[in-house]
Amino acid sequence: MNNIEELQKIIDSSSNIVFFGGAGVSTESGIKDFRSKDGLYNQVYDYPPEEILSHTFYKQNPEVFFKFYFDKLVVTGIEPNECHKFLVKLERSGKLKAIITQNIDGLHELAGSKNVLNLHGTIYKNTCEKCLKKYTLDEIDRKGIPKCSCGGIIKPDVVLYEEALDEKVMMSAIKYISECDTIIVGGTSLNVYPAAGLIRFFKGKNLVVINLEKINQPCTLQINDKIGEVFSKIKLR
Repeated sequence: MNNIEELQKIIDSSSNIVFFGGAGVSTESGIKDFRSKDGLYNQVYDYPPEEILSHTFYKQNPEVFFKFYFDKLVVTGIEPNECHKFLVKLERSGKLKAIITQNIDGLHELAGSKNVLNLHGTIYKNTCEKCLKKYTLDEIDRKGIPKCSCGGIIKPDVVLYEEALDEKVMMSAIKYISECDTIIVGGTSLNVYPAAGLIRFFKGKNLVVINLEKINQPCTLQINDKIGEVFSKIKLR
C-alpha cells in the first residue's frame, strides 16, 4: 500500500477529522512562507522581520511596522488552491469538523470553509485601539498608519510576537483536537509555539503529517510532498 492509498483508507474510515495547517498550505497559492530559504525571514530588511512583527516594535515604530505589514503580509488577489478546495469538500461531507490554521490570509474562508479557527487572527479584521470600532480590510487606508475617525490607530486583528493567542480560539481548538479520531497536520514544521503545542492534546487513532520537508513528529503516516497535489489524488466516497 503506498502513501496515497494509506491516506485514502484513513480518511474513508474516519468520521471526526481535524485539519491543522501552517504556511505550507498557502505557498501553493503564491504566498511566501516565513522560514524557507526564500521565505520572509531570510530576506534582507532594515530590521529583522521577527522584530518588526513584535508588539514592542509595533508600538515604537508604527510607520515601519505598517509598511512591512501591508507590503509583505497583506496579500490580496490570491486564489485558494487544491488543498483549500479539498477541505471544503471534506467539511461538506461531514467528516471534517474544524480547520485550525496558523495562517492569517483568509484563504480557507474564501474557498468556502465554514468552521475555521484562526489561531493568529486574520488580515480581514481590524480594530481601533481607542474606541474599539471594527474595520474590514477594505475600509482602512493602507498608506501610512491607518487611523479611525476618532483618531485612534487601527490595529490588525493578527497576533504579533509578545502577544497571547485568543483564549477562546485556543480552548475551541483544544476541544476539537482532543475529540477527533484523525488529525491531519499540513504545511507546517510544528516549530511555532504555542500553536504547535496543541498537537499534544490529540488522543485519537490517526495522526497524519503532510509537509514538503520531513518533520520530527511521531505519526501514523507522513507524506513529504505538496499538500495540494496529495489531496488532489484523494476521492471522497
